[in-house]
Amino acid sequence: MIEIKVPELAESITEGTVATWLKQPGDQVEKGEAIVELETDKVNIEVPADEAGVLEEQLAGEGDTVQVGEVIARLGSGSGGGTAVATKTKTENATETKTEAPTEKKTESIEEGKKVEKREEHVASPGKGPIATPAARKLAREKGIDLSAVQTNDPIGRINVHDVSRHEEKPAVKEQKPAAAASAPQPAAAANGKEEERIKMTRRRQTIANRLVEVQQTAAMLTTFNEIDMSAVMALRKRRQEKFVKDNDVKLGFMSFFTKAAVAALKRMPYLNAEIQGNEIVLKKYYDIGIAVSAPDGLVVPVVREADRKNFGEIEKDILHLAGKARNNKLGLSDLTGGTFTITNGGVFGSLLSTPILNGPQVAILGMHSIQLRPVAIDADTMENRPMMYVALSYDHRIVDGREAVTFLKHIKDMIEDPEQLLFEA
Repeated sequence: MIEIKVPELAESITEGTVATWLKQPGDQVEKGEAIVELETDKVNIEVPADEAGVLEEQLAGEGDTVQVGEVIARLGSGSGGGTAVATKTKTENATETKTEAPTEKKTESIEEGKKVEKREEHVASPGKGPIATPAARKLAREKGIDLSAVQTNDPIGRINVHDVSRHEEKPAVKEQKPAAAASAPQPAAAANGKEEERIKMTRRRQTIANRLVEVQQTAAMLTTFNEIDMSAVMALRKRRQEKFVKDNDVKLGFMSFFTKAAVAALKRMPYLNAEIQGNEIVLKKYYDIGIAVSAPDGLVVPVVREADRKNFGEIEKDILHLAGKARNNKLGLSDLTGGTFTITNGGVFGSLLSTPILNGPQVAILGMHSIQLRPVAIDADTMENRPMMYVALSYDHRIVDGREAVTFLKHIKDMIEDPEQLLFEA
């Protein structure tokens, strides 16, 4: 019997949540093939099998919290397709440890030369209703779905939770029997009689919420603002875009300009590229720039490593690659850790002005916003409509003074308004 355990996730992560079982009891599993997907505070991780075999038992249900090192499944030898032990949640395991249910009968049968344990309360026999995992039966009860109407591709006709979910998504099969419909959960009514819906926060959303609150409670956060005339950068992009795409196979965006400008400004104002550890200030001599990206489960900040050593094309490729991984929940822990400074662009969603919250333990974050045509005084007698962007710098006033913050943002403004300066930055 091969035990599948929760692997070491990261230094600061000791537990996770079972997000999705990718294999069901009775399924054949190849060596290295993913069995279950775990959701952690930062990323989703697929747990692979160290050896080939048949998934015989799931010891945790979807939504259960599991600890690093905990056994969550067992593999047996042989080929798939035989009768399998269905999923047992942690609560059911605890109950079985105290007392064996009177209705449980253990029998042994020989099927394809393999000894298999049957639990009658878990697997229905032919003629007594459809075969389904406990998780599937539970979901069907909650949704008021008749299991006999659910289709499955399982070799032995066993229905799993994914079959029930697919059945529910089909418009043609949403009609339910009156009795089932009566038992289906109804939207909760508030005290005023109006309809409400309660949705459990994901582990990642809870972590984001806790960390944002923690930063505001522990840091002396302050924000300073400026505005930038984007005319020069927009004209440069227009002139160079075709050749840039040809040379780098990626478009020249605004983010690479701001990343290069931020690195140059951080070199002049090193206390913004630092963090506080106890009663010490740690100045970072490297420039790993976090780029905030909107992902399905919330905002994440993957890191462009050694941004000071990369050209515009390399930075744009890194950002595009990391954003794609974020949208597909494929970011690894190494993609998210170790950033020294963060840039966030609310302008892609139409934000005109905001005060970004620090990405702790970093002490500064730069916020970009929408580009809008606004009248600008060129001199005492001339006004022109220019593409303008408000920028914001939030910083930790415990180690960054107002003079440093304002000067940093002024450096950003000067370099973006005269982007050729970036060519001479070391």
